[in-house]
Amino acid sequence: MSNPTRAALSLGLLLPMSGIVNAITERETFEVSVSIPSAEFYVIPSEPDWIHQEQALPFNPVSEKFTPLRKNFDVKNVNGGITARMSTEPYLSNGRDTDNIPLIVTFNRKRLSLVAEPVITELDGQAGQRVGLEIAAALPVDAYRPGSYYGSVHMIFEALAP
Repeated sequence: MSNPTRAALSLGLLLPMSGIVNAITERETFEVSVSIPSAEFYVIPSEPDWIHQEQALPFNPVSEKFTPLRKNFDVKNVNGGITARMSTEPYLSNGRDTDNIPLIVTFNRKRLSLVAEPVITELDGQAGQRVGLEIAAALPVDAYRPGSYYGSVHMIFEALAP
């Protein structure tokens, strides 16, 4: 066998074993996004990963109470204060109206109702701050009824003009 033929044969046998020809490639793709609020007015969750997901209010069968949901919001209104209200009465339901569990929603330690009330003062709104949201189950007259309950909380925030 001639030297050029031997070299070609050796190269042909070595290349598949070298890993160069049979290289394994993995590729990863992921999405990246960002939301930048208006510098003039915002009311946004400080921890944004929870807001569009179902939140559990853990029930303690010994105390027969729910653990409230507590989260933080960053708020700002360069023109003044901020009001908040509920768009509907919040409650948890198992499908039977007689078993509904009313929810108590407080924002910056102020209980929300269907009527807009100031929750951020003019000075605090202009400076911007972090405030707490708490959603708690109201205590029943006698006892909570067993079952799976679901509900929604719809809050509306409005910027006050100076």
